[in-house]
Amino acid sequence: HVQLVESGGGSVPAGGSLRLSCVVSGNVGSNYCVGWFRQAPGKEREGVSAINSAGGPTYYVDAVQGRFTITQDNSKNTVYLQMNSLKPEDTGMYFCAAGTVCRGPYMLYDYAYDSWGQGTQVTVS
Repeated sequence: HVQLVESGGGSVPAGGSLRLSCVVSGNVGSNYCVGWFRQAPGKEREGVSAINSAGGPTYYVDAVQGRFTITQDNSKNTVYLQMNSLKPEDTGMYFCAAGTVCRGPYMLYDYAYDSWGQGTQVTVS
């Protein structure tokens, strides 16, 4: 069983920054992908960013390109999402997820992931 725990959410003014963390533990294996997803009230969940534990390209939804950066520290089994120049439209519950479907075109789709964290709230005003 894979567990993921998000942290780092909060309430910030527009233009501010937050860094989210996702700690991955359990029987995840050595090759996996981690994605960040978000869901605003009344809206569909959308993929925000994704990264492969083995490295290679990272992926971003167009709405956050240039503002958000995904990184990882494999020694700590942690994936980060640095969010800069935050906008009210970025408000939502942010989830991290882990899976083994790591082909680039699919890494921002939730069906590629098997395990999910509990979420951390981000509010931008």
